[in-house]
Amino acid sequence: MSKRLQVILDDKEMRDVQRTAKRQQMTVAEWVRQALRSAQRQVPLTDVKKKLGVVRTATRYDFPTGDIDQMLREIDQGYQVKNPS
Repeated sequence: MSKRLQVILDDKEMRDVQRTAKRQQMTVAEWVRQALRSAQRQVPLTDVKKKLGVVRTATRYDFPTGDIDQMLREIDQGYQVKNPS
């Protein structure tokens, strides 16, 4: 379902939006939708402090790891093994 959003702009703001939309060969409505989507993508979905806390917690652990080149070779070898039918 679609919803209507009403935004009041002064005359200069509206002219600027119209001019920008026209330059990009789109309607004002489409330009506004794209601008809103772009602005929304820049807002973090979760709290930055929470994300940092999770990263800090994860760095306290010391798990064994292998050599990255060796692990990648082993992964490639696994793909090359044929499945028995």
